[in-house]
Amino acid sequence: QPYSDKEILAVKSTTRLPTSVTPTCPICQKTFSNTQMVKRHLKIHSDFKRYTCDFCEKGFNDTFDLKRHVRTHTGVRPFKCSACDKAFTQRCSLETHLKKIHAVSQQYAFKERRNKLYVCEECGLTAHTQDSLLTHLQAKHPSSIISKAKRRQKQPPSQEGSTSSNSPHCQNNVVSVF
Repeated sequence: QPYSDKEILAVKSTTRLPTSVTPTCPICQKTFSNTQMVKRHLKIHSDFKRYTCDFCEKGFNDTFDLKRHVRTHTGVRPFKCSACDKAFTQRCSLETHLKKIHAVSQQYAFKERRNKLYVCEECGLTAHTQDSLLTHLQAKHPSSIISKAKRRQKQPPSQEGSTSSNSPHCQNNVVSVF
């Protein structure tokens, strides 16, 4: 059952747990490793969704969840196994596959970040820098929203009717993976 944003905020503001208690969603009783994850999870119970899938109109509160969902429509699988032909929509799925199927375990130091990968959501190309992804988008997908936004940012503003790169339509257009 969806809850109003007011109800969700009331639960969020009262969700303070002692460290000995397993963090649990007070609405559905799902458990989490920390209270931050509970607070992030609480958004799913809200009846307001900030982001909508252009393919099926399903709503999401988080761009991460929307991006993961959109890949079910586009078939984009940027994370490729180096040991076999399988490919995945998320890095964590690839890492689980490597561990379970090929007995390859990824070792990361505490708080060590993996190299970021930039993904073209139009065709699945992966790039190691944001600039190389944007160059690809402008060359191969000039009509994509991201390419159009990038061109608008480079144009000098005119006196009348200029489009600001700070407009909501142009924000959050660079796509990177999680």
